Amino acid sequence: QTYAPKLVLLDISDISCIGDVAKEILNCYGCVDILINNASMKVKGAVQSISLELDKKIMDANYFGPITLTKAILPNMISRRTGQIVLINSIQGKIGIPFRAAYAASKHAAVGFFDCLRAEMEEFDISVSTVNPTFICSYHRQPAPGNWEASIWK
Repeated sequence: QTYAPKLVLLDISDISCIGDVAKEILNCYGCVDILINNASMKVKGAVQSISLELDKKIMDANYFGPITLTKAILPNMISRRTGQIVLINSIQGKIGIPFRAAYAASKHAAVGFFDCLRAEMEEFDISVSTVNPTFICSYHRQPAPGNWEASIWK
């Protein structure tokens, strides 16, 4: 069956709204066949210059966001014994580079989670894939002066 497209807005770094969005999608369509986690946030800067607040925001967007959404969709896939979950991650989930500590840490954590999930979902015939591309061109938001988000890339 073909469904009309539905636009659902989601800030993947706002963990508190992900469950409601997942419910909205499942209520509308009944299931999710393929979940592609492709949102990301990165920051460039020396470890000592990046605040813990920003470290946490990066971790929410790149780790807790995708796993929260996946966990919300997963029971439906398990009950149907079918589905595919894809994490579009980064080569920095395998190899860290200077001035990207928060980003690399969040991407390493995501790889670890989805590697474990892959093994656990095999018995349910659910495919879990992780894609770790090299450097890609991202959208850079120009900050206001004094804004700590000056070095955030989305």
